[in-house]
Amino acid sequence: MLAVMRDKDLYATILGIRSPWRVVTVDLSPQSEEVCVTIEAEPGVRFDCPSCGKPCSRYDSRRRSWRHLDTCQFKTLLVADVPRVECTEHGVVQAHVPWAEPGSGLTALMEALIIDWLKEAGIQAVARQLRLGWDQIDGVMQRAVARGLKRRAFGPLARLCIDETSFQKRHEYVTIVTDPATSSVVYVADGRNAAALEGFWNSLTPAQLAAIEVVAMDMSQAYIRSTIDHVPDAKSKIAFDRFHVARAINDAVNTVRKQEHRALSAEHYPILKGTRSVWITNPENHNETQDTLFRFLKDLGLKVARAFAIKETARGLWSYKTRGWALRGWKQWISWAMRSRLEPIKKVARMVRDHLWGILNAVVLKATNAISESVNAKVQWIKYTACGFRNRERFRNAIYFHCGDLDLYPATLRATHTTS
Repeated sequence: MLAVMRDKDLYATILGIRSPWRVVTVDLSPQSEEVCVTIEAEPGVRFDCPSCGKPCSRYDSRRRSWRHLDTCQFKTLLVADVPRVECTEHGVVQAHVPWAEPGSGLTALMEALIIDWLKEAGIQAVARQLRLGWDQIDGVMQRAVARGLKRRAFGPLARLCIDETSFQKRHEYVTIVTDPATSSVVYVADGRNAAALEGFWNSLTPAQLAAIEVVAMDMSQAYIRSTIDHVPDAKSKIAFDRFHVARAINDAVNTVRKQEHRALSAEHYPILKGTRSVWITNPENHNETQDTLFRFLKDLGLKVARAFAIKETARGLWSYKTRGWALRGWKQWISWAMRSRLEPIKKVARMVRDHLWGILNAVVLKATNAISESVNAKVQWIKYTACGFRNRERFRNAIYFHCGDLDLYPATLRATHTTS
């Protein structure tokens, strides 16, 4: 009897069970490797309505069970007859229990453990390690994200980064808005059109919209239009990310290289074969082989060498501090690029000319979308570990879970933690 009492006291303590609940039995089954802890409500106690909090009389009870943290290697289950109460306003409803969230078949501590595991591994791996079903683990993630989004309250969002990332193949995308101050994702929406941003802008107050100082993005016309429609004085705040501009110029240089390589190969002089990395890598990052090859090729009068010089000049234009000098520098660069007689370079120069206002904003405001590239890399890891997603909603929730900096843990953990 003493041992039984100790078992009951042990589980009451580690579960945080207090009046009006009590542990009545602890049953160990070595054959099934399970521990079953039975909990009951004290007789005559009135429970509150979970909706309005008013004390109500009991109506009846329903038997429920919850998976708890393992006791050593034994699976642990909690079982209780949970009272239903009759509320004059909300009718017959089930009372809350202090060890689990409403509607969950797992204790709050078990959900917290699963959340910690999910931060390190995919759903299938966590389900396998904890001997639970895929749907149970996925349900924990969905509930955690729903809690986190409900609890989240935006403060001032001075700077924002907008980017898209692929959901699956076939050019399916989601739009991601990131706060660079916290490196956290604040919004995810399907598609990469203007409508994808509507929900985010509409979720902000006029004061929050007015407080926005910079919106870094690529040159998507849809994103530009949506931002201008919602953010006051957006034309002075939209900044076109230097990495997208640099990528476009690098692509143009590589196109010049490929065209020249084909022409030289036709003359049995494939000198540019295998030199792609030489021309798209910044000189200070060349390894010894690249540096030797670059020094040999750059003085041969190649078209790609001219394209490379134009690219390097553009790279230095981001260091300007005043709009006037930056404008002068970029205009000179555009003029040079347009006279280069290199069509890929001329094409990217026209793009820069048409979007120069946002490039100047990026230069003066020192705005960058680098945090979006970091988030994108993490999203790719999420996709890899998940081995794909059933639908977009689960993909969005996975991004919020791993990148949203949300408060994910069950509220009932406050009740299950004991105080000394």
